[in-house]
Amino acid sequence: MPSACGLACEICILREKGLCPADGCVAGTDPRAPEKLERLKAATGHLCLILECAIKSNIDYCSRPDKFPCDIHYQQQIFSRKILDMVKGILGKE
Repeated sequence: MPSACGLACEICILREKGLCPADGCVAGTDPRAPEKLERLKAATGHLCLILECAIKSNIDYCSRPDKFPCDIHYQQQIFSRKILDMVKGILGKE
């Protein structure tokens, strides 16, 4: 199941390293999203900026908006800068 960032939790390096909840993440519009965000902060001391933004923006997955990729994607470092730059080029956002 994809998380707010659009990645499948089963293949996410952050989850593998124990930086996300063992039961994975959720979409930003999921009713459990605020609870997941707080549990993540309590467990790791860090907020997931992508999930936080998805909740505030009331969107399910961050890869859908016209703003993808945005500064938060570069800050969160879930995707490499090279991948984000490539997506921007493909979408004509350079």
